Amino acid sequence: MVIGGGSEKGFLTDDQIHKYLETAFSGLALDHKKVLVLTPDATRTAPVPELFRHTVEFVRPRAAKLDFMVALGTHPLMSERLINALFGLTPEMRAGKYAGINIYNHAWDDPSQLATIGTLSEATIEEISGGLLSESVPVSINRRVLDYDEVIILGPTFPHEVVGFSGGNTYFFPGICGPEFLNFFHWLGALITNVNIIGVKDTPVRRMINKAMEFVPVSRHCVSLVTTVNGTKGIFVGTPEEAYDAAADLSAKVHIVYKPHKYNTVLSIAPDMYDDIWTAGKCMYKLEPVVENGGTLIIYAPHIDEISYTHGKVIDRIGYHCRDYFLAQMAQFKGVPRGVMAHSTHVRGGGTYVNGVEKCNVNVVLATGIPEERCNRVNLGYMDPASINIEEYENREDKGVLVVHHAGEILHRLESEKPA
Repeated sequence: MVIGGGSEKGFLTDDQIHKYLETAFSGLALDHKKVLVLTPDATRTAPVPELFRHTVEFVRPRAAKLDFMVALGTHPLMSERLINALFGLTPEMRAGKYAGINIYNHAWDDPSQLATIGTLSEATIEEISGGLLSESVPVSINRRVLDYDEVIILGPTFPHEVVGFSGGNTYFFPGICGPEFLNFFHWLGALITNVNIIGVKDTPVRRMINKAMEFVPVSRHCVSLVTTVNGTKGIFVGTPEEAYDAAADLSAKVHIVYKPHKYNTVLSIAPDMYDDIWTAGKCMYKLEPVVENGGTLIIYAPHIDEISYTHGKVIDRIGYHCRDYFLAQMAQFKGVPRGVMAHSTHVRGGGTYVNGVEKCNVNVVLATGIPEERCNRVNLGYMDPASINIEEYENREDKGVLVVHHAGEILHRLESEKPA
């Protein structure tokens, strides 16, 4: 049973969120249990400080142990300063009121932090992927999880380029998993393509992740939120599958807007919470469906001066290309993490590769602090951000020009694709 509620109209108050969590947590068997809470990092819009306080209030008095872990996926480790900012804490609060509560980073590339919990068989993968892939893949997670009796997932749901919608079990995979499975299912999403998977609730990738969850030997529950920059629209508490299901339904109403036509020019303005193109790529993912074939999408982010703090050297080597470019010459990219290749295809968007010629559907341009030479090297366009006057792009939708502020969380689709 899911506890919670919300709607596309209006916002939940902190008192309402507090009451939903009080009701939900009171029904969980947490007495004398060791509890670990998984949270997003700072690249998602979510009221993490408030959720932290409420969770501590309701869980700590009952639990034998309460800790938190930031489900970073492959994002860089967060410093103590950044963790405190994310959770709304000060060093004094950590040492005083919240002493004894650990907040951990997940390190996806540290084998000492990982434990293999199972293997997805070749037959299972072939069936779930519809024959797109046929291989066996080991599944590993952060080994700290195995020291707890209960895991509570605490995070928002948005349309997502790899899974369809984020949230629920994605806080395990990719949130706290190891590289093998992470790279595998990101590539599966790339094979399906961003346009065909983003904003779809039930996808082969989601089913693959749910299958991997069968290996997790710890009880888990989930608090799924639907949030915007202006507030929280909904909160749903239940099993990860139940909470995700309810949150994705509301997210589809809140986080998807429908446009009457495509645009030849899109100015996609990245918020400060994205600090490299690895994260700011969402400014392309959420808008690709409404860019005309041959049109231009500009990721405007003067504050960004790095392609990826984690994978930049690999991207410098392989560049950004459409899916078919890689599929036509996979042997050349042997050893390249498929998750990085997936990111490459998602940022570059759809296209073709015929007779050695790549033709991408969208001209993706970076108006950032990344130098022109590096943009050219990775197969992206360049604009000097200082040359862009945002007002000159505004209010020109009838001319085929779209401006999106705080891009990266709201999916844009055509009105012709709107469900009846």
